[in-house]
Amino acid sequence: MLFNKMSASLREHQDACLILLKEFDRVCKLLNIRYVLFAGTLLGAVRHKGFIPWDDDLDILMFRSDYERFLLEAEKHLNRDLFFLQKEFSDHWPMFFSKLRLNRTTCLEKYYPKDLQEHNGIYIDIFPCDNAAKTAFGRKLQFASSKIIIAKSLYKRGYETDNVFKKIFMLMCRFVPNKPLLKFVKKSSFDGEYVHTFFAAASDFDKNVISKGIFENIILCKFEDSEFYIPKEYDELLTKLYGDYMILPNETERSVKKHAIFVDTENSYENYRDFHRSLKFDNYTKSIR
Repeated sequence: MLFNKMSASLREHQDACLILLKEFDRVCKLLNIRYVLFAGTLLGAVRHKGFIPWDDDLDILMFRSDYERFLLEAEKHLNRDLFFLQKEFSDHWPMFFSKLRLNRTTCLEKYYPKDLQEHNGIYIDIFPCDNAAKTAFGRKLQFASSKIIIAKSLYKRGYETDNVFKKIFMLMCRFVPNKPLLKFVKKSSFDGEYVHTFFAAASDFDKNVISKGIFENIILCKFEDSEFYIPKEYDELLTKLYGDYMILPNETERSVKKHAIFVDTENSYENYRDFHRSLKFDNYTKSIR
């Protein structure tokens, strides 16, 4: 019977994400851990005072030290009946970032997970921000290393692509050891004036090397019916990421990369495993504004 159910509306999906964000914020305040809204979520906060109306995603950024402390300490403060912290490089989650998931919900994406025990509830993304090397060459090496780690993770998760180069690259990266690359990308001794967000699924090197000063001061900003933290220097960051970010894209440019292909806010993803495997995926495009 569930297989005949209509996917939840975008607004219903966003409301579920907001529940997750409020819980995340509550725990961070309890533990005195810093975070900021990032990427399209930051843009939505500044430009729309909430979600970008056509966006189905929510991104959070944390300095590596705060990120690792959150992963270490947050679970004992979460209501585990409602929430699941999906930690990076953990059992059933081979990815390089973490998610906070909503139990007893479904968020199916455009890939077939290799691990059938992977939690596929509605989620928000939690990304680490790492120190960047002091030289441009060192930062380029960090970027290249992060791409190998990302490719290895995507292959393990079951990511599919029609791009022949990407397929070959993922296959080759399987044989590269993860540990030394990861240690280099997040090397704490790189304590210069820049940080990088290469593990925030960065595709553009220049846009993801950011002045550390942008994140030194944070302020509260209205987002839907609550307030959450953003960089005080949000204008500098958003301009770097999006250019003239206050200009709305036209209707045809609002075809976001839809992370979710099917959402159920009331029933667990466990009910949809066979349904997910039966889906056929078309190519799609992404507009980040």
